[in-house]
Amino acid sequence: MKNYLPSQESTDIGNKMTKILVTGGCGYVGSVLIPELLESNHAVKVVDAQWFGNNLPSHPNLEILKKTVEDISTEDLNGIEIVIHLANIANDPSVELNPSFSWEVNVLHTNLLLEKCKKTKSIRKFVYASSGSVYGVRPEERVTEEVDLTPISIYNKTKMSTERVVLSFQGDFETYSIRPATVCGVSPRMRFDVVVNMFVLQAYTTGKINVFGGKQVRPNIHISDMARVYRHFIGSEGIPSGAYNAGFENLLVSDIAEQVATLFDAEIHYSDSNDPRSYRQDSSKLLGTGFRPEFQVSDAIKEISEALQSGQIKDTPSSHTVGWMKQNRIGIN
Repeated sequence: MKNYLPSQESTDIGNKMTKILVTGGCGYVGSVLIPELLESNHAVKVVDAQWFGNNLPSHPNLEILKKTVEDISTEDLNGIEIVIHLANIANDPSVELNPSFSWEVNVLHTNLLLEKCKKTKSIRKFVYASSGSVYGVRPEERVTEEVDLTPISIYNKTKMSTERVVLSFQGDFETYSIRPATVCGVSPRMRFDVVVNMFVLQAYTTGKINVFGGKQVRPNIHISDMARVYRHFIGSEGIPSGAYNAGFENLLVSDIAEQVATLFDAEIHYSDSNDPRSYRQDSSKLLGTGFRPEFQVSDAIKEISEALQSGQIKDTPSSHTVGWMKQNRIGIN
């Protein structure tokens, strides 16, 4: 099982303590990223509404503010050099619970944050967590950043719109819109509503995997590589502003299910799907900056299985985003 606190990598900024603000730092990716930033001698300030709790460790270089992005003040940004903006309403079903609220959180609040960052002269990089789903349904074998965006859901559209807002500030500081593939793997703030993680949980608990469709192609990225991507952008100098794909395994959903089924000797049950999203990501642009992935979907499957068996992670209500938001009336009138 991979340790959450790996040794410092070359992608971090030497021994210099960099002051970093991470919004949504208590989330699925943030809960893996933050300990790594701390281990690499950065001073980190996390802003998170903590809708799904807080599993971050106590650390002398970590400050956690329980507030929304909308409530970030210019004082909160004093001395900050880099902003990693992870906070958002995170997937299609969650956004559809209250589309107007999602537009506010995902787009308008990001614009407010950028305006405040512009007034803070210390900020030199703004790294935004967009989504590879902005490509919608694409038949091309190589979906690069040059391909026209064709978002087909409200969530996808909020991500595309926010990218354009971020781009408009590139004259004020370096701006990066990272387009992650579907993330998989173990996190202290676990999610079981993403495809690889969900299939492993189903196979572990029931011996069956329910696949809707199966012929959709989805790019994937291991959560440890996702954290490394953000560290790469904060620690590397000279990378041009712009959008960057971050996905390294383009797999049929049915192929993912078969990998999981083989490990657990589980049955696969197929049914029709109303989710047509299907696309491949080409991350040559990111690779051209010197980044190299180190993990695969197969690693995530094994790690989730071991973590479930050992009790390191559990299937809790907060591991399912939509159900938890409904239960706690988050963003629901």
